[in-house]
Amino acid sequence: MYELVQVSERCYYINCPAKIGIYVSEGNHVYLIDSGSDKDAGRKVRQILDKNGWHLAAILNTHSNADHIGGNKYLQGQTGCRIYCGGIEAAFTKYPVLEPSFLYGGFPCKELRHKFLMAQESEVLDFSGDGFPEEIKVIPLPGHFFDMTGFCTPDGVVFLADCISSRETLEKYAVSFIYDVGAYLETLDKVEKMEAAMFVPSHAAASAEVGELVRYNRNKVYEVAERILSICREPVCFEKILQEVFRSYGLSMNFEQYVLVGSTVRSYLSWLKDGGKLTAAFEDSMLLWRCL
Repeated sequence: MYELVQVSERCYYINCPAKIGIYVSEGNHVYLIDSGSDKDAGRKVRQILDKNGWHLAAILNTHSNADHIGGNKYLQGQTGCRIYCGGIEAAFTKYPVLEPSFLYGGFPCKELRHKFLMAQESEVLDFSGDGFPEEIKVIPLPGHFFDMTGFCTPDGVVFLADCISSRETLEKYAVSFIYDVGAYLETLDKVEKMEAAMFVPSHAAASAEVGELVRYNRNKVYEVAERILSICREPVCFEKILQEVFRSYGLSMNFEQYVLVGSTVRSYLSWLKDGGKLTAAFEDSMLLWRCL
C-alpha cells in the first residue's frame, strides 16, 4: 500500500484505496491528483514526495468525496500548496459537513460525522484560477458526484476519478454510489470513446484499455435499475425498497451504508420516474413508488 507506480515519463500514481495521481512538471514541481483519505494519507504522500526530491506545487481535486480530499488540509498546511477544485465540489471541499448532510438529507448524527464521509476543510481555487497548470486538460465527468472531473496530462495519461469501479468491487457491493444516473451513463459513453496512453481510475486497475470495464459498469447500472423496478411492481415506500435492495444483494446495513446506498437508490428512483418507468403518489401521508 502507498507504493509509487510509474505509468509514463512524467506520470505516476500512489497505489492506495483511492489512487493519488502525480504529474511531474518542470523543475521537479509536481501536481497531485487528489490527496487521499486523511492526514495519515497526506503524511505518506509527503514522504514519497520528499524521497523523490519533488516540490508540491498544487493539488488538483477530481471531486469532494472525503477519500479524495482527506489529505488536503495536512499537505496545504505543510507545504503551502494551492488546491484546485471545480463547481459545487469546491463548496463541499470548503465546507465538508455538506457531504454527510447531503447524503443523510438533514443534520448528520455523530455516526456520520467521521473522516470517511467528512474530511477536514481546505481552501480551494477554481480551475480557472491563477497558477493552474495550463498543460493539464480538465475533463468533466459528472454523474458519480455533482461536478466530478478527470485530468489528462500532456503525455496522454487520463486520471478518471470514480467514474468506473473495478469488477471485484461491483461483484462485492453491486450498488456503486451514483448521484445522477443519467449523467453517469453519459459519462460512461464518453469514457468508452476516449483514447489514452494510460487510464488511471481511482478504484480500478490502471490500464491502456477500459472499454470492457466501462461496459461492465454500465450493465450493472441497468441491472440495479431492473432490480428496483421489480421491487416496485406494487406500491411501495422508499424504506421498503431500500430494505429489498440490501436483502437481494446481501449487503450489511449500518449508518454509512444506509446513506450511501440510500442516496443512490433515491437517485435511481428519480431517474426512473423522469424516464417514465415509475410513478409516485402520496397515500396516507406516505410516498409510494410503483412501476408504470
